[in-house]
Amino acid sequence: MAQPRITVILPVKDGEGYVGTTLKSLLRQMREPGELKVVAISDGSTDGTADVIRHFDGAFAHLELLENETAVGLASARNMGLEHAEGDYVAFIDGDDWMEPWRLQTLVDEGDRLDVDFIRTDHTTVAAGVRSLVRAPFPWRGRAAVPRDAILPARETTMVDYPYAWAGIFHRRLHERGLLAFPEGLFTAEDRPWIWSLHLNADSFAVVDAPSLLYRREVSTSLTQILDSRQLDFLRSFDQTRQVVEADPEADRFMAKLTATTMAVAAHHLRRRRRMTPEDRDRLKAGVADLIAALPQDIVWDAYTSGPARRRITLARYVRGARGRTDA
Repeated sequence: MAQPRITVILPVKDGEGYVGTTLKSLLRQMREPGELKVVAISDGSTDGTADVIRHFDGAFAHLELLENETAVGLASARNMGLEHAEGDYVAFIDGDDWMEPWRLQTLVDEGDRLDVDFIRTDHTTVAAGVRSLVRAPFPWRGRAAVPRDAILPARETTMVDYPYAWAGIFHRRLHERGLLAFPEGLFTAEDRPWIWSLHLNADSFAVVDAPSLLYRREVSTSLTQILDSRQLDFLRSFDQTRQVVEADPEADRFMAKLTATTMAVAAHHLRRRRRMTPEDRDRLKAGVADLIAALPQDIVWDAYTSGPARRRITLARYVRGARGRTDA
């Protein structure tokens, strides 16, 4: 039996209606099926998710199922999967998404050809039966590049604004360096400090064209559709991202980009606050105030005054409050 060349890490919670489609798509990925290993993590599922996964046990040469009695969240579940990875490459997929045929074979072939630390791709969103291509925001395709050179410009969409772990593959050497681990315990926005750490610390990457990953939108059980206290994990996520950037020798070069992204995401959550509980709204407002106050205030003011009018209106009290803290 062939040994794995790539491991796909598949965390899923209460996904019995979708994970079968995900697994079927993984059966059509490699020329030699034994070169694929799947590590599935049923993260506190209360439905038949684990049973659906077990149904595929004989279909894969290498399939491992981990079960958490209580949900630990996407970040920690992915970290569990990393400890069971085999082969030269690691990929991620969520339990409500799927891949077009031969995507992983294409990415492994490109990884071998380019010999880079990680590869990124476009992806396709699927909502109400409509498919839309989302392009990875990098102009050069099919050639090796320096990851930190893909972070800027500060006021444009760049690769750190494209944090999706499932949009590519990663060489095992990144795992050995500790660069693939996600911040433990984050239920949302777990990929923000992760993608910044990758682009600041990995040596090489490439964006390539490949068969698509299809990202299912508007799933009722997805945390992107649920407004509860777990959404507030973005506050911890961006605080950790700031610490990642501040620890870099070129922190001054990248702080404007981090500040602009932080303020854009904070404004997005603030505009949704009326759908939260009063307690979560209070936590959100206090957390955003702390996030903005922790950033360099001259850079905050520049990002604020140059941002769109809607964002300025949303963030006005927080930016002025942070300036008041500094003046005091």
